[in-house]
This record gives sequence, C-alpha cells and structure tokens, in this order.
Amino acid sequence: MKKILLLANFLLAAGFLANAQESTPLEITGYGDVYWKYDLADQENIGTYFANNHNSVSLGMLGLGLKKTTGKASFVAELAFGPRGQYLSILNGDGNEGNEGNSFHIQNLYASYDFTENFNMTAGFMGTFVGYEVISPAANFHYSTSYLFGAGPFQNAGIKATYAFSEKVSLMAGLFNDWNVYQDFNGISHVGAQLAVTPVDGFSAYLNFLTGSSDGSDENYSSGTLFDLVAGYDFSPKVSLALNAADYTFQSEGGYSGVALYPKYNITENIGLGIRGEYFKEKDVEDVDGAQFTSFTLSGNLKHGGLTFIPEIRLDNNNKSGFVKSDGMTATKNASQVSLALVYAF
Repeated sequence: MKKILLLANFLLAAGFLANAQESTPLEITGYGDVYWKYDLADQENIGTYFANNHNSVSLGMLGLGLKKTTGKASFVAELAFGPRGQYLSILNGDGNEGNEGNSFHIQNLYASYDFTENFNMTAGFMGTFVGYEVISPAANFHYSTSYLFGAGPFQNAGIKATYAFSEKVSLMAGLFNDWNVYQDFNGISHVGAQLAVTPVDGFSAYLNFLTGSSDGSDENYSSGTLFDLVAGYDFSPKVSLALNAADYTFQSEGGYSGVALYPKYNITENIGLGIRGEYFKEKDVEDVDGAQFTSFTLSGNLKHGGLTFIPEIRLDNNNKSGFVKSDGMTATKNASQVSLALVYAF
C-alpha cells in the first residue's frame, strides 16, 4: 500500500510540474496523395522519385504527424505509410533481418529545447535541411520531383544547434549520422551547417553545407562535401521566384552539380501556375563525361479547402540517350510525361 501511495504522490507531483509550464494542445497533421501518370513512351521512363508508375491510378503516401510543446521543450513525430514514403524516400528496413518488408517508416522523430529566445538545440531523426523540395507532396508545388531532390539526402539523424543573431540572420551547426539512416554503426560521420538570411521582406536565402565519410559500403556515395543554396523572392502576392543550386564532390571521383529555377504565378488565391526548369550534371569519372539532364515541368495547383489538384506536363532531355522509345529498346535523348495528382492535407 505504501508503494502505491508513493507512486500516486509521484504521479501527482509530476502532473503538477507539467501543468505549471505553459503547454500547447497536441497538434495532429496529415496528408495523403494519389496520382495517374502517362509516359509518352508507354512505360516508366523518367525516374526522378515519386509518380513513377505508368498509366495506373497509384498511391503516393499517407503521412501522420504529431507535435507537442510544453514550456521551452517541443516534440515532433511523423509516420509515413505507402510507397512514396517507404520505398522511394528512405531505405526500406533498418538492416536487421525480418524488417525489410515493414509497411511504414518514421519520417521525423525529434525533440528540441529553446534555451533562450535566440538559442535552440534539436536532436533526433529529421527531414534534411538540404534542398528546396521535400518528401511531403503537400509542401511541394510540383508533384514530380527534381533531379537535385533525388540526389541529395532525405533525412539527417543527429544533433544540431541554432542561434539567431537577429530576426534576419541565424546559423545552424550540427553533427549527423550518414545520410538517411536513423542508426549508424560507424558512429557520427558528418558535419553540417546552415546560414539563413532574410535581409528584406519577401526575400530569404539558405546556404547549406554537409560533409563527411561513410564506411565505403556504398561506393562512398555519401562520402564527400555538399554545398547547397536555396533562395526565394516574392515580387508581389501573385509572383514569386525560387532557386536551388547544389554541388556535391565525392571523396574519390565523381559527384554532381545542378541548378533549378521555380517561377510561380498565383492567378487567384486558389489557382496557381508554376514552372520548374532544371539543369543537372553528373561529374566526370576517369575521363568519362558524366550525363547531363535538362528538365522542364509545368504544373498547376487548383485548391479547395485542404484538397489540391495538380495537373502536370514534364519534358526531360539526357545527352547520353538515357531514355527509351515506345519499343522499349531504342535509346533516345528525350522523354515526356503527363500526370494528374490529388493531394489532401489537414
């Protein structure tokens, strides 16, 4: 009985301390998407992650997120179900036998603490700070994704600190595992940083840096140094322009570089039109020229409540004739596709 009374007193005290701090209601968010895509070569041809299935009404992903803030501490968790989140945006399974076929994945799981109004620390498994496009289809204007998105990291597990020098300048620095893994048996292997500036209203720029060494099991794919720039400017409530430029150099040979521009025009509050123009190049290896890609994507956004309808036309070119024609055998430099997607977010 004494043990029960002691436990009850402990729980009451813990509850009192928790209630003594300012607490926000639990936030629950989510999104889901389905799509249909038709490649004019009558097969899967442009493999840039997401919307790959040809001539099929297909699932994207279901994402469910939780966020809770108590005092200076906050917690974020996000689960992803479906092929977009499980098989295309993260390595399937955790390397342990029997877990390769799991039907869900943790996209985010981290906690943060505000030591002061200017200084914050965050630790856990987080969506990457690198790049312009993200995994969630609800956060991208275009439904298909860029070559830069597919080449860069998706998640970074680690610990990071952010200091805001002013309302216009902040700096993040952190220690991270290898790309896209929530556990790294070789230890923390990467260092990353982000300088964020918002000098004037409507303009923002983020200079990102990530460097480190993997164990070499994947041909040193994530061993190297990555520089990434994301910038955007709102010319008016209707017209905006964003940019993403990146350069990644392997420790051995190779890597990639590229740039993508995102002009967008909001016809009305619920109707928008956007273009993505991208150039992407694989770096030369042993005197062999790397492939070069150019891509042009025209997308519309028609919104009603939490629902967004995204019709899209995409034209790609590969100087190495990396695509195929409708016979499935003849190589060609050009590929094109159209797609229709429905995305709902709450």
